Amino acid sequence: MKIGFVVMLSVRADPGRSYRYAEVREMALHAEAAGFDSIWLYDHLLYRSPGQPTRGIWECWTMLSALAEATARVEVGTLVLCNQFRNPAILAKMAATVDEVSGGRFILGMGAGWNEPEAQAFGIPLDHRVGRLEEALQILAPLLRTGRVDFSGTYYQARDCEITPRGPRAQGPPLLIAGSGPRMLRLTAQHADMWNPTAYLSVPETLTGHRAKFRAACEKAARDPSTVGLTGLVAVGFPGLGDAPTSAAIPAYLSGSTEAIAAAMYEFEQMGVSHLMFDCAPYTRAALERLAEAARLYRSRRARA
Repeated sequence: MKIGFVVMLSVRADPGRSYRYAEVREMALHAEAAGFDSIWLYDHLLYRSPGQPTRGIWECWTMLSALAEATARVEVGTLVLCNQFRNPAILAKMAATVDEVSGGRFILGMGAGWNEPEAQAFGIPLDHRVGRLEEALQILAPLLRTGRVDFSGTYYQARDCEITPRGPRAQGPPLLIAGSGPRMLRLTAQHADMWNPTAYLSVPETLTGHRAKFRAACEKAARDPSTVGLTGLVAVGFPGLGDAPTSAAIPAYLSGSTEAIAAAMYEFEQMGVSHLMFDCAPYTRAALERLAEAARLYRSRRARA
C-alpha cells in the first residue's frame, strides 16, 4: 500500500497568511525526502462560510505543474479536480503534458464538485453536476487511453479530437474518481482506475460501508472490483504538536502514537486499500516527520508479515 501526503495550498491558520510557493515546494520536497510515495493537492478557488472571512487558496493545476518539475520520485495527484473548472478535452491535453513533465508520475483525480460559493464567485455552473461529469468522462477517458475521441453531448463536445504528442505512458495517467453516491459509483466502475469515497476517514472501520457499496456497483457494471485501486483520505492529528481544526468535513481525526497510526495503516491495507492520502494536522514539518515515522513502522511490519 502506498502512503501519500496532502500538500496545502490554502491560507494558513495564522490570519491573513498564505503559504507562498517556496513554502509549498519545501513541504513537497520534505515529503519526498521523508519517504512518502505521493503528494496530493486539493482543487478549490476559495472557501466561504457564513459570518467568516473568505479563505483563499492557490490554483491547483499551476502548483501541480510546478511540483511535478520540482520533485523527482513521488507521484503527484489531484484530490480531486472539480470537473466544471476545466473543459474535459483540454484537461486531457493538460494531463498528458504534466505526465510528460513528471516523467509518468501523475495521477488524475476527478470529482463532480460541490462548493457553491466558489462556483457563484467565479461564474461556474453547478447544475447537473453528475450529468456533466458523465459526459466529461466520455471525452476524457478515451483521450487519456487512446488519444482520440469524437463526442457530442448536451454539455460538452469534442469532435474528431486527438491528443498528440502522447505522454510517456501508452495508456496515459491513471484516472481516479471520487464520490459515494449511486451515480458516481456507477461512473467509477465504468471508467476509473482508482476510486476514493471522498469522505475523510478517521479509523479503518469507517471504510466498511463505502467498500460494500462500491463492490455492488462493480457487480452491476460487470467490473471486477480488484481492477480498481481503492484509496482513502485520512485526517490525522498530532495533539502534542498543535491543535487540529474541527469542521463538519472533518468531525474526527486518526490520532495516537506513531505505533498506533502505523497499526491503523496496516488495518487499512488489510481492508484492501492500495493508496492512503494523509491530511496532516497541524500542518508542520514536525507532524510530517511523525507521520513519516509511522509509515516506516507500517512498512517494517508489512515486510515481516
